[in-house]
Amino acid sequence: MHSILIVQPNSTQSMTDALKPLVDLLGFKDTAHEYFTAPSGPKSINDEDDAADSVKHCLPELEKVLDKHDGFLVACYSKHPLVPILKDQKAIKSGRKAVTGIFEASVSTSLQIIHPDEKFGIVSTGKVWEKILSEAVVDFLGTGSDAGKRFAGVETTGLNATDLHDAPPEEVRKRMKDAVKRLLKKGKVGAICLGCAGMAGMDKMVREACVEELGEDDGNRVRIVDGVVAGVAWLEGAVRSGF
Repeated sequence: MHSILIVQPNSTQSMTDALKPLVDLLGFKDTAHEYFTAPSGPKSINDEDDAADSVKHCLPELEKVLDKHDGFLVACYSKHPLVPILKDQKAIKSGRKAVTGIFEASVSTSLQIIHPDEKFGIVSTGKVWEKILSEAVVDFLGTGSDAGKRFAGVETTGLNATDLHDAPPEEVRKRMKDAVKRLLKKGKVGAICLGCAGMAGMDKMVREACVEELGEDDGNRVRIVDGVVAGVAWLEGAVRSGF
């Protein structure tokens, strides 16, 4: 049986637990999915400094289990430094083990599912992520100023990752839907990425916003991409095919 380790690099266990039902629904019963939560460090990764800080809390423990798994998913929606760091580990390279992050997986998936004349966009948490994620997409695509041909941009809720579960539900719903509607005004958006692992399971409110903004038919055509689902699905194929 193959094994995939889902690495949640902040130290909030409840955020890790919220990922499990999404992964279970994929039904990859011949693959073991195990979970890792940072033993210490940031409770919520709210900027690039938090992401960098989380590495030193995660890496020493992760290095102990690299031989035990066939694939690794970094479940933080950012250009997280753990992705290239893990790819550079000797056990990963020599074992041809697959590594990706939920950011990379969602962008790649979006590009494959949208129509050539459509764009994808990202809905994320705090405003700081608008610049960070926009630059990360441009860097990932390697297209410079031409990224705008396929990328609509980033809209944010003003909530951090833990707020998504701790704030009043109606406030979360309103902010999520408002961000989605702003994004949809940026062009012909065919896919929306949930730009935070803490948004796991929030696709229904994103769909509601799409329908309210675009109408029933067009609103239901927009693809909603959860990076955890995209990442686990890609790793399943990569591990089995030996990519």
